[in-house]
Amino acid sequence: MLKVRINKIKRVLIILFVISFTSQVFAKDVPASFADLAERLIPSVVNISTTTTVVTNTNPFPGFQFPPGSPFEDMFKEFGTPQKRKSMALGSGFIIDESGIVITNNHVIQDSEDIIVRDSEGKEYKAKIIGADPLSDIAVLQIDSKEKFNPVKFGDSDKARIGDWVIAIGNPFGLGGTVTSGIISARNRSIGLSRYEDYIQTDASINSGNSGGPLFDMKGDVIGINTAILGKGGSIGIGFSIPSNSAKKVVDQLIEFGETKRGWLGVRIQVVSEEIAEVEKLGEPRGALVASVAEKSPSEKAGIKAGDIILEFNNTKIKEMKELPKIVAQTEVGKTVNVKIWRNRKEIIKKIKLGRLETSEDFKDDGKKTEKIKEPEITEIKSLKIKVKILTKKDITDRKIPNQTTGLVITSIDTDSPINYLKVNDIIIEAQKKKLRSAKDLEAIVESVLNSSEKTILIVIYNNQNQRRYIGVKLD
Repeated sequence: MLKVRINKIKRVLIILFVISFTSQVFAKDVPASFADLAERLIPSVVNISTTTTVVTNTNPFPGFQFPPGSPFEDMFKEFGTPQKRKSMALGSGFIIDESGIVITNNHVIQDSEDIIVRDSEGKEYKAKIIGADPLSDIAVLQIDSKEKFNPVKFGDSDKARIGDWVIAIGNPFGLGGTVTSGIISARNRSIGLSRYEDYIQTDASINSGNSGGPLFDMKGDVIGINTAILGKGGSIGIGFSIPSNSAKKVVDQLIEFGETKRGWLGVRIQVVSEEIAEVEKLGEPRGALVASVAEKSPSEKAGIKAGDIILEFNNTKIKEMKELPKIVAQTEVGKTVNVKIWRNRKEIIKKIKLGRLETSEDFKDDGKKTEKIKEPEITEIKSLKIKVKILTKKDITDRKIPNQTTGLVITSIDTDSPINYLKVNDIIIEAQKKKLRSAKDLEAIVESVLNSSEKTILIVIYNNQNQRRYIGVKLD
């Protein structure tokens, strides 16, 4: 009986020990207070205020207003008296070198005439821009002073995990020196603000004025630059930060060159949909589909063609299309890399010597759109529930697409068409990798697919922005 009691006591003690040990393991990273860490880091965080001159024209007829949208409204504004006024903006930043090098967002200092940096003790300094990059929204400033400052260092954002504690320090609403805490809510977020997006999402309170401020881990290293919030005006617990590993590469280039030098392939890419993966016998949607190749680009010189699917870049697998631009941009200009592509249902390796994005014609997007002139010869393709007309030489000239292009211009689309997401004036140039020269060509290909077991057709179009796109279409 005594042995039984002793065994029961042993079991209880073991269970209590396991519970205690488990609790300690899960609770070891929960800080009792952020006070010591905040006290150490606050001197390295600065408030930034900028001044910009804004010129506006006053109404030459005060008291009289033209109706909204009236053509006279803008005309009479030109005759008004130009008035200059000073516009001020607030933001945050952090010091990464004792000489006074400050990191912030580009949008905090963009178009500014004067930049004032204020430290945690309220001391103000003038600052100048060393370099700025609108694409990543990062800027580097130099404080005009011979004093030595308290720097912080970049941490490894790749090691940051969802659920890790973080603190943000900044200048929300101009209040200065504000510390907020939270956790990493998500990784690899894209919200449509810039070309290269891989944001860390956090629920640490980030508000207007926090832009450019640091997101710290529990070691006191910067793992992100606070850049955006979701919502208008105030924090709702969804803030976004540029990861330090991406930011550091831009910062190093801005400090060394005063500008960025990004790798460039010279291709326009799109998502590999399930339909496209099915047609290409890819197994599953992966990689980045090459929609078009820029003339005289590194890709064209290496033999990359529209329709290729990039599976790997420099031995890194491309799981999703959005991964490729970031990886290419972060690769050294002039480096020769292996690019694995999928063409005609097999893998091919191409060697490509990267160009520089910032000096390429592909970098400049004028966004011009050209209207097309309708022509009377219209054919209905009943299987697709669309109407089309033959692409003419005038169309090619007006749209500024390659001279050898042949195809069909969409003139109308039924709402229940299998391609109802396309638009009038989109040009269908290929179907099942065959060039189209007449409506009969397209009808015959569609009919052939409908009579097969696959029921999926791959078409190539030029959209209204003259971008070449591949589309997988499921047919009933």
